[in-house]
Order: sequence, then structure tokens, then C-alpha cells
Amino acid sequence: MAATWCHTMAAVGLAIFDLDDTLLDRKALLRRWAEDWVTVHEVEPAEAGWLVAADGDGFVSRAEFFSSVRDRYGLGESVDRLIEQYWERIIDLVISVPSVTAAVGGLRSSGWRVAIATNGPARWQLAKIRRAGLEASVDAIAISEEVGAAKPDVRMFDAAASRCGTRLADGGWVIGDCPIRDVAGGRAAGLHTMWLSHGRVWDPDVTRPDAVVDNVLEAVDVLRSL
Repeated sequence: MAATWCHTMAAVGLAIFDLDDTLLDRKALLRRWAEDWVTVHEVEPAEAGWLVAADGDGFVSRAEFFSSVRDRYGLGESVDRLIEQYWERIIDLVISVPSVTAAVGGLRSSGWRVAIATNGPARWQLAKIRRAGLEASVDAIAISEEVGAAKPDVRMFDAAASRCGTRLADGGWVIGDCPIRDVAGGRAAGLHTMWLSHGRVWDPDVTRPDAVVDNVLEAVDVLRSL
């Protein structure tokens, strides 16, 4: 899908990236975990599809998700232990994508201030960032658990900006795949927004983001062209 954006906007120096399904392919990561899980627990391979569906694209809390998993498979472990095992395995399955780390790092080297703003538990989200090799490519990281607010709350974007040594009032971009957490949240913070469509179509009844691209590499190309 070709990138689309408004040519009248001036370049600014702050880029706040989402993590899951933006810098990291969460869907593929979850699929790897589900396929691994059914093998370890010796259940039908087709059950990997149930696990992926029950995850709700990450919108289902881990406690609710693993309560359902525990009930469905009659597991003896506690929900807390199942969650711990999940995160430990997820981290092991994270794959570094050199083209992404190079693109983001190159954006930073060209003068942009670059941050990651992600919802989730601080320990595990930071572990994913490090495992993917992204930590060295950015100036700052803001994770909802340690910020005390979750996207689309403006405080998340404010934390990311301030940790980059800048202010939301100075302008910038939010780049992510979620229309609510990233696009609506970024707009409420007074920033330009870029939506990663991943082949989806934007809802015509909702105000469009300033730019639409298919993936994060296209997003970096747009930023560098401003």
C-alpha cells in the first residue's frame, strides 16, 4: 500500500513509536507462542488457533485470558504462574528484525529524537525491547505500568517527549497501528499521527491520521522525507 500524507506539514524532530504490531510483529510472536504452547502441553495443534482468537489481539487482559486457558484445558497451575510462564516464553521467542532496528536507528542518527511508548507491564515490555535490539536505537522508553497511565492518555506521550528532552508543545509524530491508542491519543496530545494499516482500511467516519502507511519501514521513509 502506498504511503499517503499531507505535504503541507513541516518536519519536526520527535517521533514516538508504538511497540506491539509497530516495531514488533506481535501477531506473529503470539502465533509462535501458541504453536509452541500446544506442543508443550500435548494438545491438538488446531488449538493454537483458539489461543490466538482468545487473546483478542492483546485487548484481553492476561488474567482473563489465562483464566480461560486454565478452564479450557483443566490446568493445575495458578493463573499467576501461567502468566509468568507466558511472558518468559514470549521473551524467548522475540526475533530481532535488523531492517527495523537499522531504520529507527538511522532516523535517530539523522537528528530525530526517537521514543517508544507502549502499554503493558514494565518488566516484560522492556525485556521485549531489549531482546529485539531496539533499546540502543531510541532515546527514550515510556511504559504504561511505570508511567502510571496508558495510551491513549496524554501522560504517556508527555513522558516519552520529556524523556527525549523535548515537550509536546514543540510538536512531533506518533506512529502506531491502533486507531484509538496511537492515532486518537497522539492527536489529543497535539501531535501529528501516522497509522500503520497492515492492509486494513481506515474507518471513513473517523478523522483520518495525518499519514497512512502499511508498515514501520514506510513510516520511517515518510518521516525522513519531511
